[in-house]
Amino acid sequence: MLDLDTLDFMKGAGLVTVVAQDARTGAVLMVAHADREALERTLATGEMHYRSRTRGLWHKGATSGNVQRVVSLAADCDADAVLARVTPAGPACHTGATSCFGDVALGADALGALDATLAARAVATPPASPDARPSYTQRLLADRNLRLKKIGEEAAELVTACADADRERAAEEGADVVYHTLVALRAIGVTLDDVRAVLAARARADAPRATA
Repeated sequence: MLDLDTLDFMKGAGLVTVVAQDARTGAVLMVAHADREALERTLATGEMHYRSRTRGLWHKGATSGNVQRVVSLAADCDADAVLARVTPAGPACHTGATSCFGDVALGADALGALDATLAARAVATPPASPDARPSYTQRLLADRNLRLKKIGEEAAELVTACADADRERAAEEGADVVYHTLVALRAIGVTLDDVRAVLAARARADAPRATA
């Protein structure tokens, strides 16, 4: 997870900066500080603890219930900041907002937000009432032929829009292709993080190697 001995607490007078990021959507939730004790509590409990200059040691969500469950902790290159990827149980901001940075942060990774929504739809129970209809996403997840057919249809529409040099329509059709592709991947157990891992591996393979 994270070796606390590698962190430079001295640079920040005993504190390191912690950036909390939603592991599902990629949205930046908040920025706070932590000392060694706070990070030790974080590692021991699996939930984020911070150190405030005014509040002292505090467990995020201890009173509100909006805890942040740790997915991963990683230090930056200077070892004086930590990226905490978390699964939040509620809003991160004291104002009740999901992110302390507002809608800009929430829109930073629309793909991540979409993938999180698809994950929720995949485990949601279809409506039991005969008059109620499952969501479009649930219909696609339940029907292999339908979801694969839709990928082909949307891809054809994207090709046409690009051939016509219609930028607005191409963007819309591209979004439709991405949505239907993510649904098809989700149906066979592939997540957006799996795709990101492949892209990251390719980027590392293509990156020029530093020379001594």
